Amino acid sequence: MNENMSHTLRSPENEEEWRVYHAIRRKVLFENRGRFGVYDENHPDEFEKDNHPLILFDRGAPIGVIRVDIHDRVAWFRRVAVREDSQRAGHGRILLSLAEAFVREAGCDEVRSNVAADAVGFYERCGYSRDLSTTAESGSVPMLKPLV
Repeated sequence: MNENMSHTLRSPENEEEWRVYHAIRRKVLFENRGRFGVYDENHPDEFEKDNHPLILFDRGAPIGVIRVDIHDRVAWFRRVAVREDSQRAGHGRILLSLAEAFVREAGCDEVRSNVAADAVGFYERCGYSRDLSTTAESGSVPMLKPLV
């Protein structure tokens, strides 16, 4: 468990927390982008051994999600989302910071993410840079951050 004042980042622990984890992802990352009926709660990547679904809680309320996939010393941040009613209040920055602490503890020295084009500025303000050595999935921008 990673904590930061009133925020906690941890794995879902029960059926209700799993429901919230998927609901935030479905709404923010799919439906708000016009993609209805395509989100798969049972995607095999959710159950891989080195993939870590995590929820950000603020004073006990679930407000954000991320899945951290660890491959050797590189962490991939996947499907990062903050609930609409909690956006633009610093929670995204805290979510990334706590996730970075999580992967440092796991021995990672670099974070990578395929970021939606409209989120590139946010990631740059959080210390990430565009990864010009690779091409990302359609509609996203590859970004990275060394953890020093």
